[in-house]
Amino acid sequence: MELVELSVSQFVDSINQTFEFAYPIISVVGEVANFKISKGTWVYFDLKDDNSSIRCFTSIYKLNFPVEDGMVIKVVGQPKLHNNYGFSFNVQSIQPVGEGAIKKAIDLLEKKLMAEGLFDEKRKRPLPYPPKKIGLITSSESAAYADFIKIINSRWVGLEIVLYSVLVQGDKAPGEICAAIKYFNELAEAPEVLVITRGGGSSEDLLAFSTEEVTRAVAASRVPTLVAIGHEIDLSLAEKAADKRASTPSNAAEILVPDKKDSINNLTQNYDQIDYLLRNIFVQFKKEILQIADSLEKEVRDKIQKSSTLISGHSSLLEALNPKQILKRGYSIIKLKNEIVKNAGQIKKGAALDIQFYDSEVKVIIDELK
Repeated sequence: MELVELSVSQFVDSINQTFEFAYPIISVVGEVANFKISKGTWVYFDLKDDNSSIRCFTSIYKLNFPVEDGMVIKVVGQPKLHNNYGFSFNVQSIQPVGEGAIKKAIDLLEKKLMAEGLFDEKRKRPLPYPPKKIGLITSSESAAYADFIKIINSRWVGLEIVLYSVLVQGDKAPGEICAAIKYFNELAEAPEVLVITRGGGSSEDLLAFSTEEVTRAVAASRVPTLVAIGHEIDLSLAEKAADKRASTPSNAAEILVPDKKDSINNLTQNYDQIDYLLRNIFVQFKKEILQIADSLEKEVRDKIQKSSTLISGHSSLLEALNPKQILKRGYSIIKLKNEIVKNAGQIKKGAALDIQFYDSEVKVIIDELK
């Protein structure tokens, strides 16, 4: 075999070309050791097992979870031989592995986000009930999607449901879920509520919904959020950050809309109750009106009787004061030039007088005054 002679730089380039050809991207599982962050940006740690250790390098922005020594993680990236710093594994994504590691990573992240107030109840908003437009973020191929659509359509009508299909597990899932939340938030006519859902699974399957980027995206959404991940016992960080949590996709549908059968029954009962109340009101009004009518009729009769008595009294008085009645008793009225003579001094000899009796009137001329 012919010996190949290379410079150091050529050797490094050749090794890196071999890495790029043989291992363009790979995942490695191991335990974290010597974890540190430099200048608040660059992350260095060793990934080891019982027999070996490799140096890893990444950016802090690649961390979806807090990482500490002793955690078992899966890193995805590329092997690289640096011309000054030697071999390292350039990490593109990190994911805890195993129930213990996943729980520890989630607990660390939860503590961090809780301190920031992302889970505070006072910042959570009520959901519209029922909404007219729903943004749905899930996999179009999932049982969760089928369950949600089936239940919500059986319970209510007239809804507009806009689906944004995403991966719900794996390394790419967090990015797609965040992109979906951003899409709905930037719509000119945004939905009234965002539903983010998937069915149950292992801790690793549900991990995307407890990543820092997804949890922060849910908390920052300007559209109210309803998150339903897994089954009743599963509780992701995204659910804790959401305005409302549902135990299952079906429960999410039940929370959002009433059951139309119950609504129809309630309307029927309300109609019957209103009809009953209106009938009672009508009967009561009729009774009161009849009582008022009787009272008015009695009052009118009393007033007529009083007026009749008063008129009768006035008539008697007027009749008594009628001059004809006075004349009828033997009196007469003497007029001089159509004016009543009230005393004798008004009469002169030769005066022409008109004397009015009860039944007639005569004219006289005064010949002599005594």
